[in-house]
Amino acid sequence: MPLFAVHYVYSEATVPARDTHRPRHRAWLADRLAEGALVTSGPYPDGSGALLLFRAADDAALQDLLTQDPFAQEKLIDDVRAVEWQPVLGVLAD
Repeated sequence: MPLFAVHYVYSEATVPARDTHRPRHRAWLADRLAEGALVTSGPYPDGSGALLLFRAADDAALQDLLTQDPFAQEKLIDDVRAVEWQPVLGVLAD
């Protein structure tokens, strides 16, 4: 199944709402991890966004999945860049 690198971009304006909705967001991520769709995720240390690695059948399936993220539903993500990624070395390489 293809692996996708998803980059979320956040703004300072959404910090209070992200703090409020972070428990729901992380619970949603934990559920995706348990079902095998999420490989790993985490915020950038500077607060500018996050990197999430997902497995999905295709881009359409990924996009459908991302719309279910509470941060997306609350419109707390300023920009999303999702690209299929093929690791060739390391623990994520096939």
